[in-house]
Amino acid sequence: MEPQKSIALRPRFEVESKKSVDQILERAKKLKSELKSDYQIKIIDEHLYFYFSKEKRKYYSPFLHLELEAEEDKTIVKGLFGPEQLLWTMFMFLHFVVAGLFLVFSMMAYTHWSLNQSIVLDVIVISLMVIFWILLYVIARINREKGVPQMHELEELMYKVLE
Repeated sequence: MEPQKSIALRPRFEVESKKSVDQILERAKKLKSELKSDYQIKIIDEHLYFYFSKEKRKYYSPFLHLELEAEEDKTIVKGLFGPEQLLWTMFMFLHFVVAGLFLVFSMMAYTHWSLNQSIVLDVIVISLMVIFWILLYVIARINREKGVPQMHELEELMYKVLE
């Protein structure tokens, strides 16, 4: 997988494994105890979550979520890389605040324009919200770029579980 070329902040992928879901889950349970010092592996039903241990974790460290889907003679593994949940929640909260302010000041600008009043302040705030949106995206891309080596580590761990 090449996350550097992806525009998505939370890259998704899909791979196939010849192993059954139960075999993959057993392998994950075995690796969970072996690699406890470096990684945290959570198993919930047919979902696997890979995290870095607290010692190796940085604020930009990614996690990997795998969803296992059984088919006739293979297993489809759907993966999602994402930032730490707390960071993602804060990031989404900021997006909602920016979007809310953008909408409110857009409505105010339309109202002021229709009443032939000055819309300078409204346009300034709308412009700042657009700049802030772009800034949020750039910051998220920078953090994702910092986490790419760790993404590859988690990808290697995934293939250990699937082999």
